[in-house]
Amino acid sequence: MDVGLAFPQMTPDLDRDRVRAWCRAVDDGPFSSISAGERVAFDNLDGFTLCTAAAALTDRVRIGFNVVVAPWHAPALLAKELASIDVLSDGRVEVAVGVGGREQDYDALGSPFAGRFQRLDDTVAELRRLWAGGEVVDGASVGPVPVQTGGPPLLCSGTGPKSLARAARWADGLTGFTLAADPAEADATFRLAEQAWRDAGRTERPRLVTGSFAALGPGAPDTLGTFARRYLDVFGSKVAAWLTDQMPLHDEAALHRFLVDLEATGCDEVVLVPADSDPDQIRRFADVVADVVAP
Repeated sequence: MDVGLAFPQMTPDLDRDRVRAWCRAVDDGPFSSISAGERVAFDNLDGFTLCTAAAALTDRVRIGFNVVVAPWHAPALLAKELASIDVLSDGRVEVAVGVGGREQDYDALGSPFAGRFQRLDDTVAELRRLWAGGEVVDGASVGPVPVQTGGPPLLCSGTGPKSLARAARWADGLTGFTLAADPAEADATFRLAEQAWRDAGRTERPRLVTGSFAALGPGAPDTLGTFARRYLDVFGSKVAAWLTDQMPLHDEAALHRFLVDLEATGCDEVVLVPADSDPDQIRRFADVVADVVAP
């Protein structure tokens, strides 16, 4: 099982120096990827900007989009942006696409919330068509040509039965998230995905990815709690507090146990999402991860 480390994208103090430090330390560590996602109505750095920086500042790890909310984007522009980052990274990009879970982000962008699932399916089809050299207008195609043949792998970020049934027609796999860092929860989602792939008549196994919030070091429980409540407050302060109370990944023993148990589910990669932007977090995560992924 691979272990990726996301940017601490949703922390309030991520800046130029810390972005550079994270890119270099993650690339030098036992990690498989560095990643970012999309959220608009929040005080955070943009995910496309962070992934572009990572493409230029790393040489080894994959560049992951934890979620691109495809219905927000014009497909031709999205195809160009993702292909450009694939070129800058020399073919290290992997993209999870979905519809997002926050209507306020749609409102902020003037994007209709209704019809988002069909727009997701249509956007995926158009990305693949354009990456294969299909015309966009008047005999012109969208460049650049991605380094990866056919374009970056596309994963589904929706984990419900209906979303997985739709995604089984076009996705290379799925990426989920367990707020409670529960391997049994991830295992159930993985088995649903495998069944959806079989029901769709696909013979290849889906790529199985999940993630969870984590923090290590002195004061880690408070750090994780403060981060999670701030990030989840959009769902209401009581719900955010309840969800935060379920999060156990604030010490090395809990993280090690989570990784070992998750590996037993057949997980291909877990993405740890840090609650603290201090680069010392990378060293702390690396010490645990190296013990799990070492040959």
